[in-house]
Amino acid sequence: MTLRVGLLGPGGIGARHAAAVALLHDRMQLVACCGRDADRTTAFAARFGASSYTDFARMLDRADLDLLIVALPPYAHNGEVEAAARAGIHLLVEKPIALDNDRATAMLEAGRDVTAACGFMYRFGAAVTRWDELAARGQTGRAGHFSGSFHCNALHATWWRERALSGGQMVEQLIHIADLARHMLGMPQTVYARAANLFHTDVPGYDSEDVSAIILGYDDGRVGVLHASNAAVPGRWAKQWQVVAAGMTGIFTDFNTAELVSTTAEPHVERVAGTVDPFVAQLADLAEAIAHKRPPRVLLSDGADTLRIVLAAHQSSEARREITL
Repeated sequence: MTLRVGLLGPGGIGARHAAAVALLHDRMQLVACCGRDADRTTAFAARFGASSYTDFARMLDRADLDLLIVALPPYAHNGEVEAAARAGIHLLVEKPIALDNDRATAMLEAGRDVTAACGFMYRFGAAVTRWDELAARGQTGRAGHFSGSFHCNALHATWWRERALSGGQMVEQLIHIADLARHMLGMPQTVYARAANLFHTDVPGYDSEDVSAIILGYDDGRVGVLHASNAAVPGRWAKQWQVVAAGMTGIFTDFNTAELVSTTAEPHVERVAGTVDPFVAQLADLAEAIAHKRPPRVLLSDGADTLRIVLAAHQSSEARREITL
């Protein structure tokens, strides 16, 4: 079966998804795109050989979709995910899936009867996948410490600079690293954070934090430490993390590249240097999940759970106290 795919949000991330669909042409086909700007959406749709819509309800009614990829900016969600799910259309929703927990919960409830995934594509990189394989075999031992960072230096889109529209850097960018921490350590019991706008106070409309740090607390003593900035090296997107487990330490340069160091009696280093396109890999997994009626590797509920962490981080930074989840 070839899945008929619709795309909501013809922007940069939308283009990455559309290109991934094209590479999986034996399993899926992009048939429709929807966006608010008619000219931009028409050009985008023509680029990928799809029909163009500016009315989402009209696309749902006419395009006969099997799968909808939702690549909207965080602020732009207005019930589209719920409408598609009620129509029986499977879902891939980009992170963050919402800007508040109530909207995320509504998405989850609507999506119970379809196959629904969240776009945390880092999980599909060769290095992360290899760690997961070793962990499933018991070779890593229990993870007890996670540290990760996301540093860049860009003004981004105008909506990104406004916390009310993007959620801020912790919600829109650092959420990738928070998801990896939750994936490897589990859901924390507490969150403590500090954040500020130090470097962009003179930029009109920029009220998002550009420096931040988060501590994830676990009742049994495990800990996660995350930090981010948007004032580091221009043009460089530095995303790194390390996980320390009882029998192995993983030092990740990115989702495809890592040193996995066994820390048992006979230390051993496994170097992973993959070339996986995570956008392709996550869509391939979703297609298989739909075909075999199994859960995708990254559930929409993962998007809701990780969102709880970064929203709690904002609450903590404002209240200057630890938040219990």
